[in-house]
Amino acid sequence: MEIDEAREVRTTCPYCGVGCGVLAKAAAGGQVSVRGDPDHPANFGRLCSKGSALAETIDLDGRLLHPEVHGRRAGWDEALDLVASTFSQTIAEHGPDSVAFYVSGQLLTEDYYVANKLMKGFVGSANIDTNSRLCMASSVAGHRRAFGSDTVPGTYDDLELADLIVLVGSNLAWCHPVLYQRIAAAREKRPEMKIVLVDPRRTMTADIADMHLAIAPDGDVALFTGLLAYLGQHNVLDRAYITTHTTGFGQALFAASALDLSGVAVASGLSEDELGRFYSLFSATAKTVTVYSQGVNQSSSGTDKVNAIINCHLATGRIGKPGAGPFSVTGQPNAMGGREVGGMANMLAAHMEIENPDHRDRVQRFWKAPDIAQKSGLKAVEMFQALADGRIKALWIMATNPVDSMPDADAVEAAIKACPFVVVSDVLAQTDTVRHAHVRLPAAAWGEKDGTVTNSERRVLRQRAFLDLPGEVLPDWRIVAEVGKRMGFGEAFSYATPGEVFAEHAALSGFENDGARDFDIGAYAGIDAEAYEALEPFQWPAPSPATPLWPAGHLPRKEGDPTASLPSPIANVAGMAATPEPPISPLAGEMAGRPEGGVQAGRQPEESAQVGRGSFTTRFFANGDFYTPDRKACFIAIRPTTEVRTSPDYPLILNTGRIRDHWHTMTRTGKSPRLSQHIAEPFVEIHPVDAQRFGIGDADIVRISSSRGDVLVRALVTARQRQGSLFAPMHWTDQFSAKGRLDTLTAPLTDPISGQPALKHVAARIEKFAAKAFGFAVTRRRPEPDTATYWAVAKCKGGWRVELAFGDDGIDWAGFAGSLFGTSPGAEILAYHDRDAGQHRIAAFDGDQLSGALFVASGPVAVSRGWAAEQLSADHVDRRGRLAIVAGRPGGIDVDRGAIVCSCFGVGANQIAEAVRGGCGSVAAIGAALHAGTNCGSCRAEIRVIIDAQSLQAAE
Repeated sequence: MEIDEAREVRTTCPYCGVGCGVLAKAAAGGQVSVRGDPDHPANFGRLCSKGSALAETIDLDGRLLHPEVHGRRAGWDEALDLVASTFSQTIAEHGPDSVAFYVSGQLLTEDYYVANKLMKGFVGSANIDTNSRLCMASSVAGHRRAFGSDTVPGTYDDLELADLIVLVGSNLAWCHPVLYQRIAAAREKRPEMKIVLVDPRRTMTADIADMHLAIAPDGDVALFTGLLAYLGQHNVLDRAYITTHTTGFGQALFAASALDLSGVAVASGLSEDELGRFYSLFSATAKTVTVYSQGVNQSSSGTDKVNAIINCHLATGRIGKPGAGPFSVTGQPNAMGGREVGGMANMLAAHMEIENPDHRDRVQRFWKAPDIAQKSGLKAVEMFQALADGRIKALWIMATNPVDSMPDADAVEAAIKACPFVVVSDVLAQTDTVRHAHVRLPAAAWGEKDGTVTNSERRVLRQRAFLDLPGEVLPDWRIVAEVGKRMGFGEAFSYATPGEVFAEHAALSGFENDGARDFDIGAYAGIDAEAYEALEPFQWPAPSPATPLWPAGHLPRKEGDPTASLPSPIANVAGMAATPEPPISPLAGEMAGRPEGGVQAGRQPEESAQVGRGSFTTRFFANGDFYTPDRKACFIAIRPTTEVRTSPDYPLILNTGRIRDHWHTMTRTGKSPRLSQHIAEPFVEIHPVDAQRFGIGDADIVRISSSRGDVLVRALVTARQRQGSLFAPMHWTDQFSAKGRLDTLTAPLTDPISGQPALKHVAARIEKFAAKAFGFAVTRRRPEPDTATYWAVAKCKGGWRVELAFGDDGIDWAGFAGSLFGTSPGAEILAYHDRDAGQHRIAAFDGDQLSGALFVASGPVAVSRGWAAEQLSADHVDRRGRLAIVAGRPGGIDVDRGAIVCSCFGVGANQIAEAVRGGCGSVAAIGAALHAGTNCGSCRAEIRVIIDAQSLQAAE
C-alpha cells in the first residue's frame, strides 16, 4: 500500500478489549493523526488517553525492520528455512511436544488462526498458549463450567441499562476508560443508578461508586458465596429459571452456607454492616450487571470467583436480559479472538473442545490435517517450566514479552536463555525478550496490520492498514504460513490475503454446527476481498442462513449493531476543506451519536429479546438453552476458603496491575511523550500506617522483596491503599528502569483449573533504600545512567527525562552530567554546587538549545519536572532564562503546569488548583475552563481530589 493522498481509514484501537473505533488519517507526506470514530458501536467517538496518543507511537525508532539470525542481518529465505528446518528436526528427534508457540492477545484473529492451525493440526501438539492465559483464562474456565461454552452473555448496552453495576476487581476508570465514561454518561441521566466497587484499593473508579467495599485480597469467593446464601435465605430467587434451566443449585447453596455472615465478614475483610447493605442492594435490584476483570481472574481461586459471581446471576435469573448479567471485560484487544480460534493450550478452534474426540475429528477433517493434537498442551506457566527442564527444545514467541510479564520472571528469562532454539516475532529490535532470540523476525505493527479482532461484547472488528510495511516487515499470519509451507504443509497454508484466512475461520465456525456451538460466524464463510475490506462491526453469533450468503452489506441486522451502514472504511479526504481540529476526540459529557447517555439513537433493546442457539439476537441465556449436554447451566458448589501467604519475613501483600497511561511493557506507550507525563517511573502505593511502620516517606526510593527477587521503586504514601497491602504497576522493564521488573517478585502459583497465575496476592516486604543522593535530569539524547543504582527513563517532548538515586558516595557530578548529556567540547556549562548541602545543578547548552540539565540533592529532588522537560524544545537566547533552568523553576511569565493530570490536553495540577482558586468549583467547570477531563474522562477523579483539597484549604 502506498500513501499518495490524504486518506482517513476506519480501524480499531490496539489497546484494551473495549475495541474502540479509530479514524486514522494518513497525509500525503506521511503525517498521521487519529480521532475516535463517532459511528462506531463500541466508543461512539470517544478515545482514552492511550488511544488518543496512537499517532505518537508509530514511528520507526527502534523498529526491527529485517530478519536476523544469531545477531546478524539475514534474508527472509534464510531465516524462514532455519525456523522450519529446526522445528521439523526437533519434532523428528524428540516428538511434537518438544516444540511450543507462545503467542499474544496483540495478534489479529487471522494471525492467531494460522499459528493455532499449524501447531495443533500439523505439528500435532497443543503446546500453543498465549499471554491471554495471564489475563482471561479464569473467565474462560468459569464460563465453560457454568455454560458449557466460553460465552459472554451480555453487551455494552447492558452497562447503560442496568440499575445496579457491581465492579469487581476492575479499575474501569483507568483500564477501560471508555466503558467507564459510558457508565458515567448513563449515570448523569439516571442518577438513581447505583454503582458498587469491590476492590482492595480505593482506585479512581471509586469516584463514581455509591459504595466501595475494600475487600481483603482474594476475599471475593467469600463475598459472592455469602451473597448466594443471602439470596437463598431471603428467597430472592427465580425458582422457575433455576428449575427449568439449571442444575446443581441445591449443592451450590449448601456449600455457600458454610459461613454465616460473621464468617463471611472475617474471610472477606468487610464489616457485617457493609455486607448487609451490599447484599440488600443486590437483592432489591433486578437489573444488575456484575463487571469483573483482573482482580477476579489473576488469582489462584480465579475460576471459583467467576463461578461464585455467575451462581448469583443464575439464581436470580439475571442473565441475558437487558441490563442484567455477569460481564467479563477483557484486558487485551484480541483476547476474545484468540479464544475463538483456540489459541489456548486447552482449546480447539471455533470454541471446540480438545478433550472431545468428535470435536477433534471434526477439526481434523475440516483442516485435512495429518495429526490433530490429542490432548491439552502446556499452559503458560507450565510451558516455561518445561523450557527450563529441557522438555521444550524449540520455542517461537510472537508479539509478547514474557521476560517481563510472566510470573517468576527471572526464572523465565533463564529458561529462554538456556533454550537451544528461540524464535521471536516482534516489532522492536530491543526488548527484554528479543535480546535472547536466535532468530528475530520483523512483524507488522498497528497501522500496518490488516485483519480482525473481537472485543469484550463479542463484536468482530476490522483493523485496517493505513501505512506501508517498512523495511522487510511482514504480517504475522504470513510469517507463520511461510514456515508451514517450508515444513511441508504448502496446500494448507497457501493463503494470499488475510481475508482468505478469515473466510476459512468463519467457515470452520459453522462447520457441522447447526446451533450446537455458541461461536458461529458462518454467514461470513464466503466473504470475498471487497466485502472483507468493507466489513462492518458485527456481533456473533452470525450463523449461515439456509440461503446462500447475502451480498456484502446486506447481512441481517441484530440488536446491538448500527441501524445504518457505516461509511466506507477508507474515505478520500484530499479535497475536503481543512477544519480546525483539537488534538483528541472533542467530546465532553455525552457520547457522540448517543442520546441521553443511553442506547444508540433510533433503537431501544427489547425487554423480551431472548438469546438461544442459532438466533440473531445479541444476548445469550435469557431463556436458557446453554451449551451443556442437557442444555442447562451448571451451578458450581464452592466452599469459601482463606489462605494466609504472609509471614514474619514477608508481612505485606503485593497487588500488581496497570496504570492509566501505560500499557503492558511499554513497547508502544513508552514512545509517547504525552503518555509519560502522568507517571514517569515505577512506584508502589503504601498506606500511611504501613509507611510509618517501615520508616518510609513519600517519594523515598524503596526496595520491595519477595522470596523470588527484589525491585527498586518510588514510594507513594496514600490512604487509598488498603493497610497491610501494597500496589505496584507491572509496566517497567530493563529498557526503562534499572530494577523495575515487577514480575520478578511474583510466584508461578496458578489457579488449578484455569492455569492463570496469581499476580495480585504476593507475600512481600518493603524497606527504604539508603540512597546517598537523588537526581533528576532532562537530556536531548536517550540517557544511559549506569552509575546510578536506581534510574527510570521516560520520553518527553524534545528528549528524555530520568529519575536517579545513587547508593555510592563520591560521584564526579560534572563528569556524570557530561556522560549523561553527551555534550560536545564547545558546549556552554552552567553549574551550581553546594557540597555541604549535597546540592548540584548542571546545565549544558549547544548554541541556543539545552543539551541537558541535571539536578542532584541529598533527598528527593524538588524541581518543576514538567517545566524542566519543556526546556529541551525551547530556545534559550538570554542568560536569565538559562539561569532559571539551573534554578529548576520558571521565572518571569513562564508557567509551571505542575504534575500532569490530564494527559489528553496536557493540563497540570498547578493549573487546576489555580482555576479552583479562581472560582471553578466543579469538574465540569474545570473542563470548561481548561478542557481537562473532557476527552477520555479518566482524570476526572484526580481533578475532583484537587478541587476538594483546595476547598479544604480555603475553609481553613
